[in-house]
Amino acid sequence: MHEASVTEALVKLALEEALSRDALRVTAIGLVVGETTGYMGESLEFYFRNFSKGTILEGASLNIAYVKPKIKCPNCSLVFERKKFTFECPACGTPGEMTGIGNEFYIDTMDIETGER
Repeated sequence: MHEASVTEALVKLALEEALSRDALRVTAIGLVVGETTGYMGESLEFYFRNFSKGTILEGASLNIAYVKPKIKCPNCSLVFERKKFTFECPACGTPGEMTGIGNEFYIDTMDIETGER
């Protein structure tokens, strides 16, 4: 249920940006979500539909691009994706360390319609 608060903040931010650009309507929002956030697409879309009702965001599609988490080896500096049940570097076997890649959550794009008000 933690998707509710982040989606509410997302709608507020998108509305502010769209209105600052004199948008009449937003037709699509491109969202980047890191997999380690745990945010589920279905929940984000459900809350987006509810929080956007009655606004210029209502009916906009939410296009989510997921980012896989990356791990960096402290020994050989290889950046890699984790395999199930292990954090070992595929090159040297040293346990890797999490990077910030995979923690993203931001609006990447917005398709807006503008015109005379």
